[in-house]
Amino acid sequence: MFDSMYDALMDSIKLLPYLFITFVILEFIEHKMSHKNEEILRKNKKFGPILGGVLGALPQCGFGAMAANLFSGRVITLGTLIAVFLSTSDEMLPIMISNKTDISILLGIILFKVVIGITIGFIIDLVFKQTNDEHIHEMCVDEHCSCDHHGIFYSSLIHTLKIGFFILIANILINLIIFKVGEDNLSNLMVNKNIFTYFIASLVGLIPNCASSVIITELYLSKIISLGTLMSGLLTGSGIGILLLFKTNKNMKENVSILLLIYFVGVFVGTMVDLFL
Repeated sequence: MFDSMYDALMDSIKLLPYLFITFVILEFIEHKMSHKNEEILRKNKKFGPILGGVLGALPQCGFGAMAANLFSGRVITLGTLIAVFLSTSDEMLPIMISNKTDISILLGIILFKVVIGITIGFIIDLVFKQTNDEHIHEMCVDEHCSCDHHGIFYSSLIHTLKIGFFILIANILINLIIFKVGEDNLSNLMVNKNIFTYFIASLVGLIPNCASSVIITELYLSKIISLGTLMSGLLTGSGIGILLLFKTNKNMKENVSILLLIYFVGVFVGTMVDLFL
């Protein structure tokens, strides 16, 4: 149990730099950018899914947290957020490297996730047109950080500490639940090879904790689950990003829709991988 608490603290601390940088960006856009610069930013949003898909592939969940905040402020599009969430690898990359996984397999999995993320991201942006109004000021009001009366860095720090505390409490609760349930029990849920395996793997992947990607990756390396099951779990594994989205974005209906979209993309893609590969 002590290890669970320690891991929760370390995971939360790792996210603080990403949160601080994100809030500095949000504060800068809200208070310092000219209308001309804001227009340039809006016009380049259409390329967001490409950048989101590539950044999400980096072996940590910090960009998922950043994307959740930036989307809540409507600085990035829904498609960009989806691209980041789907391509996020979390602990998969370091685990596979430490197990000396064939480089072609490793790069293939990462590239596949990036392509899926970018593709789904562009489709989402084509179907759902985003309005140009930022919600950054609304976020400031909700957090009561007095952004208009303090400097950018002070307000960003207040935001970071408040969200960081929320993440710490959430991480502690999630780690305690996993400790009580047991990683072996979570692993056993995905052992049965049937159509429901993809649904379960995608559900496990949604757990906002690195334990989910660790379990799924290790089961695949042990040849217990298929490549498709692995992809189902990894595509939905956006780390703390989903949890932070529910904290910062006040549109709960939108949050649930994003969660379901991520989930069913994981199920569908995983099933297709095992059918055709």
